[in-house]
Amino acid sequence: MYLGIDLGTSAVKTVLVDSAQRVIASESRPLTTFSPRPGHVEQDPAQWIDATFATLDALKATHAGELAAVEGIGLSGQMHGATLLDASARPLRPCILWNDGRSAAECRVLERRWPALRATSGNKAMPGFTAPKLLWIATHEPEIFAATKLVLLPKAYLRLVLSGEAIEDVSDASGSLWLDAARRDWSDAALAATGLSRDHMPRLVEGCAPATTLRGELARRWGITGQPVIAGGAGDNPAGAVGIGAIRPGTAFVSLGTSGALLAPTSRIAANPDRAVHTFCHAIPDMWIQAGAILSAASCLARIARLFGATEAELLAPLGLRPQAPSAVSFLPYLAGERTPHDDPAVRGMLDGLSHGTDRGSIVQAVLEGVAFALADCRDALADVGIAMTEADAIGGGSRSRFWLSVLANVLNVPIHRFAGGETGAAFGAARLGRLAVTGEAIAAVCTRPQRIETFEPDAGLVGAYAERLPAWRELYRPRH
Repeated sequence: MYLGIDLGTSAVKTVLVDSAQRVIASESRPLTTFSPRPGHVEQDPAQWIDATFATLDALKATHAGELAAVEGIGLSGQMHGATLLDASARPLRPCILWNDGRSAAECRVLERRWPALRATSGNKAMPGFTAPKLLWIATHEPEIFAATKLVLLPKAYLRLVLSGEAIEDVSDASGSLWLDAARRDWSDAALAATGLSRDHMPRLVEGCAPATTLRGELARRWGITGQPVIAGGAGDNPAGAVGIGAIRPGTAFVSLGTSGALLAPTSRIAANPDRAVHTFCHAIPDMWIQAGAILSAASCLARIARLFGATEAELLAPLGLRPQAPSAVSFLPYLAGERTPHDDPAVRGMLDGLSHGTDRGSIVQAVLEGVAFALADCRDALADVGIAMTEADAIGGGSRSRFWLSVLANVLNVPIHRFAGGETGAAFGAARLGRLAVTGEAIAAVCTRPQRIETFEPDAGLVGAYAERLPAWRELYRPRH
């Protein structure tokens, strides 16, 4: 038996997977974020631990026998968060999250200090990444910076609590800007540019490698026999790729979680930092992932649901299974700024084209279309470096919506495939990494593609209609920096 734990932004999801790769049970507990100032987004690391422990306590209550047999644990997590620890490994302040936009000025400072940043990391400095956050801390909270002895990404902090060791995998580390993406190792020059050294960093491992073991007292708490191995794990999107078998070039997938992304595994680095394409090490050795990332995806639908005082299901149900025509309303999904292709933390979302005849359904459809148009921008940025999509698999909570996947198929003009359990893809991928760390099996034998349960084909008429709308949608963007 294997556990996959996904430390997301809105929830911790834990799945229990057997040797036949069947999900035996799953548990989820919500997380909350807070914004102390406009553009600031933070989370209390204690929440992560409480939520994770609650999922495992619940699994013990319902599946004690299966949990007792767990041999391997894999972790996935939200990327880029800055968790600063003191000499006693206690958090010094709340974690600054991936969608926090406070460090735009520090990004410019970092690129001036270290001209090789883009060539080494494969990325441009953007506020979401970890390194600029440390420059902000050094400037605005110098006493916190001086007391910082260890900087961890969210799931590495969870691993520290579970095991007592500070270890990170290379996929998550490559979202910090401190990693040399080609060498898959910390860059001393990058660390020095932010006033840090390797002493402040966790040890690095590959995602499918054994990293450490579960603390004995925690194994006893959950009734686990023995001391399970904890794998290196992965950032949430690389873990999602492992979960759907996207481990080789020629595959592409779209993630519709709190944020969104269009991702493609590659056997070489195909960086395009000028258009804010992300370069990450894959959770699989000698592989990388090129990604176009948008900061708000399913969170846009959640926000509209709160404004209307309805559930997301209540908003989606009247739309049916597929669109008949594009909405007359346009929506920019830049609720927290944007990454690909704009790199603009100050831009904000908008609704355009409202009239006396606009109804709720038109607005909801526009929200889904706006996210799809933003992913079309990601598609074009990837195409600039020769990554062409012919089809894509969908993961994340948004993949539950047939209407949304139909919109995506028409906007991107490629078939979109859906899997059973696609919304827990990152946790399932983490469980696969936990298994590989224990068994040492061939990666391709474990990371197979799950059965597709539905394919959404582009409709020629709608493809043309959306293609006509896209240029006007793009003209709505106005830089604010």
